Amino acid sequence: MMAVAAAQKNREMFAIKKSYSIENGYPARRRSLVDDARFESLVVKQTKQSVLEEARQRSNESFTDVSAVPVMTAQTIQVTEEPKIVEPVVEPVPEPVKESEPEPEPKQESVTEESPEESDAGLTEEEVILLNAASESKEAENAIQRAALVLHMREGMGSMARVLKTIENFKGTVVHMESRPSKSDGIQFDILVKVDMSRRDLLNLIRTLRQSASLGGVNLLTENKVSVKDPWFPRHARDLDNCNHLMTKYEPELDMNHPGFSDPVYRQRRKEIANIAFEYKYGDPIPVIDYAETEVQTWGAVFKRVLELMPQHFCAEYRKVFAMLQEEGIFREDKIPQLEEMSAFLNKHTGFTLRPAAGLLTARDFLASLAFRVFQSTQYVRHVKTPFHTVEPDCIHELLGHMPLLADPAFAQFSQEIGLASLGASDAEIEKLSTVYWFTVEFGLCKENGKVKAYGAGLLSSYGELLHAISDKPEHRPFDPSTTAVQPYQDQEYQPIYYVAESFEDAKEKFRKWVSTMSRPYEVRYNPHTQQVEVLDSVDRLDNLMSQLNLEMLHLNTALTKLKASFA
Repeated sequence: MMAVAAAQKNREMFAIKKSYSIENGYPARRRSLVDDARFESLVVKQTKQSVLEEARQRSNESFTDVSAVPVMTAQTIQVTEEPKIVEPVVEPVPEPVKESEPEPEPKQESVTEESPEESDAGLTEEEVILLNAASESKEAENAIQRAALVLHMREGMGSMARVLKTIENFKGTVVHMESRPSKSDGIQFDILVKVDMSRRDLLNLIRTLRQSASLGGVNLLTENKVSVKDPWFPRHARDLDNCNHLMTKYEPELDMNHPGFSDPVYRQRRKEIANIAFEYKYGDPIPVIDYAETEVQTWGAVFKRVLELMPQHFCAEYRKVFAMLQEEGIFREDKIPQLEEMSAFLNKHTGFTLRPAAGLLTARDFLASLAFRVFQSTQYVRHVKTPFHTVEPDCIHELLGHMPLLADPAFAQFSQEIGLASLGASDAEIEKLSTVYWFTVEFGLCKENGKVKAYGAGLLSSYGELLHAISDKPEHRPFDPSTTAVQPYQDQEYQPIYYVAESFEDAKEKFRKWVSTMSRPYEVRYNPHTQQVEVLDSVDRLDNLMSQLNLEMLHLNTALTKLKASFA
């Protein structure tokens, strides 16, 4: 029983502490990518007895070999209270090189004591520069610096958790991670990992990772390859095909507290729908999902609750569009709307369109899509155990929470302006923009005839938090982007603070003034005719835009003159 308890504790700690990768410096409230974004963890059927045997073996090894570092990975045996869980595969964890007596932590030799032959063998130019810098003194050797590693994964993302644990063993802190499908033969993914760690430990880490059979190579990037003066951002709507990086924080494959963790049928369903999103490309019709009866029932339960709460607590803009969706037969209790029909509805009213997403996207990728009036929406349904609440975004949250207001012109423009402000923004500014988005589009309140109404999607699709938000328990503050942008928030519990906007127009005006103070040295605008973002960073481009605007003003003045004449 002690072994089982130890394994259980380790598994819980892994679920809690998987904040190794923090997208663009986000605080720990956003636990980031650990396991494969495509949910491709290898799964085997193991009985409860095999789980116990593995736990006993780990416990015995901890007594017989003090050098063994217990590592709970995305593929480590998971012991829970449910005896029939289908558990991931256990694979050996690469351990750091040891050249002397075993110690509790990986052997970390002094870089300065190595001979030139040993140090330079097999090192790249960047690593030789790093080695020389570390050799200057003991202080230089232990100096903490940020470095970027590119890991070439042979076997997908199943072994990524072991890599992250190895980084942790060498006292490294992961501050950013992103993945892309590899174009190299025999390599499934290329992973960019930015770490903060000492130069000595960084060199030892690179040597250790290169011994792993699951990696096809490790490259250290020079600083000028990582810090780009003008960061890439999508210029055309088709570039959003490259903006689909996920943040894993509440995953049925990993989190024991997820209601679908012990449901293999649900996990398989999520994987299938996620793969549909990953295969989607710009211009494709959005694939139709054949929703199961239980999924439709979950939708219907939430739909009825929304109908009950809407007249009293939802803003007028939401109620108006909701009625339109009902009239067109898109919103029905017995049918989950397809993204394709919803996208056509939005495009007709505000020019917004939809594209499928596999899960929670990074803030930079998600906000970038809004600049093109594209909303990336999930298609899977929350687990039947929790029909009225979900910590992660699902299609019920997207459809009932976000879609109605995206068909409102004022709200659609506000959403797009947040997206445009994110293009080319710094990491710190992306964090602020995502926080403003959280307190407005997700959990915003507004005034209507002297009463507080909800317009945030998280409130409109979660009746528990809605009732909390409009009660006297939380604090209500007037919306001000400069203070809202730095306010910490909760993504696991109800908010203690909500921001109340006077109106959408008032929120837009305040937001525009705040955005004008951001560090980006140029402005951008979206051209709906070409579906391109234009960077206004030259006199010629500004002249062309002014000519277009003058023509528009001429048409407006002519229309105004004719309108006045009709009343004369």
